[in-house]
Amino acid sequence: MKNKIIIVLIMITFSFIFIPFVPALSFTETRTELPITHYLPLKKEKEFQIIFTHTIHKTDVIENYRVLNNKEILLLTMEYSDVAIGMPSYAEEGQTLVYKDGLYTLSYAHEALPSFTMFVGDVEDQLFLQYQKKKYNLKVKLEKGKSYLFEVKKLSLFDIARGVNLNEQ
Repeated sequence: MKNKIIIVLIMITFSFIFIPFVPALSFTETRTELPITHYLPLKKEKEFQIIFTHTIHKTDVIENYRVLNNKEILLLTMEYSDVAIGMPSYAEEGQTLVYKDGLYTLSYAHEALPSFTMFVGDVEDQLFLQYQKKKYNLKVKLEKGKSYLFEVKKLSLFDIARGVNLNEQ
């Protein structure tokens, strides 16, 4: 009987350690055999921004996202001030483009993504994740010259111990 209790306690402990239950915004290295996950625990706030400086026309681009209940990432809007190389100058089907006070705002009807890959370039232009009114400099937090799979997922205590919390770097 004592052995059964010990086995059950061990199973509960392992379950607690390895079952994912902590929702997080995660950046997992790609193109490597031993990927490291950098993560930011997801709180009640479901919206976040990725802010970067366009490498050619050197102005900021702000992408606004919302995390859906199914863990997909909904692209809400993209804001920018220049329609030069690489930035849309018109709206496609399911999009709306508004120009006001020197700022273009491209809105999306429903652009939900399960994940996307982000490349952290070697150039010195800005790249930030903004969540809960706090900015995280991804050029400092992540490694330049590497690609990361960005997704919303639940992490286990084991994942958390192996990964890098963006709040603690």
